[in-house]
Amino acid sequence: MDEGDWLAERFEVHRPRLHAVAHRMLGSAAEADDAMQEAWLRLSRSGAEGVENMGGWLTTIVARVCLDLLRSRRSRREEPIGEQSPEPVSDADPERQALMADSVGLALLVVLDTLTPAERLAFVLHDMFDVPFDQIAPVIERSPAAARQLASRARRRVRAAGPNRGSDPARQREVVTAFLAASRGGDFAALVALLDPDVVLRTDPDGVRLGAPEEILGAHAVAGVFLEYGDGARPALLAGLAGAAWAPGGHLRVAYVFTVTGGTITAIDRVANRERLRELDPVMLGD
Repeated sequence: MDEGDWLAERFEVHRPRLHAVAHRMLGSAAEADDAMQEAWLRLSRSGAEGVENMGGWLTTIVARVCLDLLRSRRSRREEPIGEQSPEPVSDADPERQALMADSVGLALLVVLDTLTPAERLAFVLHDMFDVPFDQIAPVIERSPAAARQLASRARRRVRAAGPNRGSDPARQREVVTAFLAASRGGDFAALVALLDPDVVLRTDPDGVRLGAPEEILGAHAVAGVFLEYGDGARPALLAGLAGAAWAPGGHLRVAYVFTVTGGTITAIDRVANRERLRELDPVMLGD
């Protein structure tokens, strides 16, 4: 196998996570596709000689491409009105709004669009994808301490947006991780404690056709479902946020999208529709 084929193979192995990173950085599936294409072109030109951590290295390439795109977008918005009027966030294309509303929430999209490119990159990479600051720092040409400060500043602005869905990815990940651990451990009391008393478990029409109830209400009822069937759900990134997925034999069948408000889970959406699953950019994680 020549180097080009080997690089293409490695790129495809990491594509789901890389696309999820680009999607969250840019807020658009179409722009994420463009970023992936540009990242591959840069990779194919530069090669990977001496690279030890391929996943981290590829994430850095994609992050740099996204940073360039974000800076270009910001530059266009700052041009005088006589040359080009900026596109308001509220007038984002319908595909982008619908997707972001379903996955991380329009409130988060609005806040992310107010951050500087460096703040957005530091926050998304660290809080949503656990990329360490010493890896983020070279991308934005800052020190790790400065990268940490940028992420912290962005986090404060995101939290200030209120308890909207996805407004605190780090806290969301903490709650979902604890919930999945309790599910696998058969800890009913812990499951109930992490659920809002009025939590709702919703299933899309495709899931209903497979035999799941359309809606289950209440902490005890929802906890019972995960106590009985939750062992098959594995941690996953869904649109860059912590969630769960059922993928028997490596074939994704169902995703669980969690809404966390005020430290408890207020809603869980069970997604079986193939197109919706694709839009969520699922990345399976280790237990």
